[in-house]
Amino acid sequence: YLVRSSTSAITDQTSWNAATPVSTGVPTPQASGSAEKMTVTGLTPGKHGFHIHEFGDITSDDGSSAGGHFNPMNMPHSMPASEKRHAGDMGNIDANETGNAHLDYIDSVMELDGDYSIVGHTVVVHQKEDDLKTQPTGNAGPRIGNGVIGITK
Repeated sequence: YLVRSSTSAITDQTSWNAATPVSTGVPTPQASGSAEKMTVTGLTPGKHGFHIHEFGDITSDDGSSAGGHFNPMNMPHSMPASEKRHAGDMGNIDANETGNAHLDYIDSVMELDGDYSIVGHTVVVHQKEDDLKTQPTGNAGPRIGNGVIGITK
């Protein structure tokens, strides 16, 4: 799938710009979950909260139209490896000195179809590091990049 964003390469992390891909990824079904592989570019170096949000809506200037974290099981915010967590909790991505981050792990909750499908939802990059405990958002700060998850041919 390809995640297209309402933002260009994220440079100043304060404004939303013209449409440019922020992330590309290929989720692959696995026996223990789905393999989440994504590359995000244009960030400032360091950790950034990275979540799936409940709506596939990127029409607002501040990303708020995507709603809260995708949480169909009504669980607390936590880290991806936790048994009790939002379905959309992906923790943090760590951007290197050139602003590129790569995510590669198997997620035991996210699916490509069914009740926990992430297709049609929005992936959001936050300005700050997710502390993995503050409810309900991880205190990750403003939304600086987003894109609707879809399936491409």
